[in-house]
Amino acid sequence: MTPHTNKNIEVVAAVIQKDGKIFATQRGYGEFKDGWEFPGGKVEPGETQEQALVREIKEELNTEIEVGDLIAVIDQDYPGFHLTLSCYWAQVKSGALELLEHEAAKWLSREQLQTVDWLPADKQLVDGWLID
Repeated sequence: MTPHTNKNIEVVAAVIQKDGKIFATQRGYGEFKDGWEFPGGKVEPGETQEQALVREIKEELNTEIEVGDLIAVIDQDYPGFHLTLSCYWAQVKSGALELLEHEAAKWLSREQLQTVDWLPADKQLVDGWLID
């Protein structure tokens, strides 16, 4: 087990819904390449979580979203850092969810959520839904 450092990373994720399905993306880069996640990213200094989410989705998917209610805040320890993930409901305002940084994406029904290999923090959210 790697000793826990004090590095905290604050990220936001969009749980984009349409027609009863949820949009999931597969990372195309970095340490967690190939893991599935809800799209989003880091909150920059001076940004609100909502502003960060709108910016990240524009950068990653060339899509404008409307951020809805906060679903959950998830804390996850990874080797070398602690992640705080704030997940928000979101709707597409305009754009076609182009994959600019991800290698794949799927629209999943609630029943299909367990069919992809989620990254640990995102998996906490998915597992929580199945209890509802």
